[in-house]
Amino acid sequence: MAVEHIAASMERVSAALTREPHAGLHADTPATVHWAGGLRTVARSEAGTEVVTDMPAAIGGEDSAPTPGWLLRTALASCAVTRIAMEAAARGIVLTTLEAHATSRSDLRGLVGVAAQDGSAVPAMARQLARAARPCTPGVAPALVPPASAGRSSESSQSPSRASQCKPSM
Repeated sequence: MAVEHIAASMERVSAALTREPHAGLHADTPATVHWAGGLRTVARSEAGTEVVTDMPAAIGGEDSAPTPGWLLRTALASCAVTRIAMEAAARGIVLTTLEAHATSRSDLRGLVGVAAQDGSAVPAMARQLARAARPCTPGVAPALVPPASAGRSSESSQSPSRASQCKPSM
């Protein structure tokens, strides 16, 4: 999609929300997930897109699809990339590359129900999430990374001195 198209779309939405700010606040489409047997799950979007998850064979899954935790990290990184691409388009910047990495730390004990040494429950979810984004346009300092949110994630971008040296990572 061309930068101009994205920028024009954002301008239209921005103008509408400036006139009617309350129109921007809405409930997001719920995600409903169905158990598909074993440790597989299936979610279907309103458009019919399916997202399937499974767990590794070592803990009882079939290892036939990404894990829910990986999709959580993918969603976090995808949100960062999307927002940065939108900001770049709004500023008329054509990005050469853009990538984000999302990491987390989990404790497998919580997932399989093993208590901590003191007998307390161990959470069965990611306890630390972090993301880092790296936009790249030769000659343009990477000031497009949105500020970190609510202390649960941290972000960084490449240093301005590397802005003209960035290369695709794929």
